[in-house]
Amino acid sequence: MTLHVTNTLTGETEPFEPQDPEDVLLYYCGLTVSDPPHLGHARSWVHVDVMHRWLEQLGYGVRHVENFTDVNEKIVARVGEDGTDEADVAENYIERTLADMRSLNLLRAEVYPRVSEHVPEIVDLVETLIEKGYAYESNGSVYFDVTSFEEYGKLSNQALEEIESQGDPDERSEKRHPADFALWKADGVDADAIAEHRHEDAAPAEEACETALTWDSPWGEGRPGWHIECSAMSTTHLGDTLDIHVGGRDLVFPHHENEIAQSEAATDQQFANYWLHCELFQMDEEKMSSSLGNFVTVDEAVDRWGTNVVRTFLTAGSYNSQQLYSDETIAEAEERWDRLERAHEAATAAIDSPSAGTKAEDGELRETVEAAREAFTEAMNDDFNTREAQSALLEIAAAINRHLEAEDDAADYRGLRRAVETLEELGGVLGLSFTGKTNGSAELAGDVVELVLGVREREREDGNYERADELRDELEAIGVEVQDTDEGPSYRLPGE
Repeated sequence: MTLHVTNTLTGETEPFEPQDPEDVLLYYCGLTVSDPPHLGHARSWVHVDVMHRWLEQLGYGVRHVENFTDVNEKIVARVGEDGTDEADVAENYIERTLADMRSLNLLRAEVYPRVSEHVPEIVDLVETLIEKGYAYESNGSVYFDVTSFEEYGKLSNQALEEIESQGDPDERSEKRHPADFALWKADGVDADAIAEHRHEDAAPAEEACETALTWDSPWGEGRPGWHIECSAMSTTHLGDTLDIHVGGRDLVFPHHENEIAQSEAATDQQFANYWLHCELFQMDEEKMSSSLGNFVTVDEAVDRWGTNVVRTFLTAGSYNSQQLYSDETIAEAEERWDRLERAHEAATAAIDSPSAGTKAEDGELRETVEAAREAFTEAMNDDFNTREAQSALLEIAAAINRHLEAEDDAADYRGLRRAVETLEELGGVLGLSFTGKTNGSAELAGDVVELVLGVREREREDGNYERADELRDELEAIGVEVQDTDEGPSYRLPGE
């Protein structure tokens, strides 16, 4: 079975055929960096990461680009709270976001473009749209004329006459049609635009707005519109036509609809061949979101449950199915990861022990492993169905346990080795690690080690050298290398 994906553009599940038979162009609409990343963001990240991994498993090279929106009114609203100006706030949240990505064991994208780095490309794109008659200038701003693009609404399946006004209310007097959207906004940021996004600890609105970034343009000083950013960044790094464009379901309209209109109007090429949308993450019957304040941050989740449990939880449902966060669903993920990890540990211990037989053969074990490999492949080729893929891994774990619980003296070395290799290989497609290198936050682990070393130093100062040695031995038993120097103890965590 070849890979099939559900294409929002057509509403159909279609065989995946990239433009280049060797390489896939994958673009993901990244974060507006104005708040700490939460599990809703992590869900999309992890599923895009699984897509990337499976495409590589199929033999494709993957050119994966994911942007950061670092110019936005929501970022300005955080001035004084999370940074001294718009650029500083964005830089701080990008640093935190990248750390969260690493803690989730995500493959790195080819590049993480930022809006602030691509203003010349944005201006060029807007000029092209004006020259081709798809956009117009009004009081220093530039708007896309939705009536000029015949296929407007094809992604969201809306007729133009059904679409309500887009943009801020103060833009309406400048626009020819209520649904026209801003490509370039004159001047800076108005205090009213950030009012609903401000927290109590933020700087006064007028003071924050004075730090907003602006650039010169043919239409005067201003800032890019939101939608034009992704078109400029994706085409700069991946060309006029993407193979796969991924984003949240809530971005279908207006963001992705507008991306299509402005990109295809400018290039006369199809912007993306396959549109994949991640369903929203539900928490108490609402979507988890920064604006609602009902979120669990990524670093909180990884520190509490570990990377493998978080990824097991997030891949328990497919990318395009809704998922509920609750104590019960997290507990289920902990139990599933525990079953996989224990089976892997038991199988590894068995094949590394003298009891592993070179002639022993468990046909049921071997058949289950091969059947699970086929089921995993079939599931992933069925629109990246991680739920069924995860179930295939659990079948292998159950087969390992049945084999080891049998009364036969000799373990099936070859069968168990194949099972271990399959868990590691296919588990890796889901971003799971059986090596222990991604089981939690390195920052938290370092804090714990430093706490233990502090206790050890106090024991030494009190003359309790035997207890101090025991603490060092306990740290080294879990892989932490401790070295005493004239400046005090230093350490290195496992995998560093």
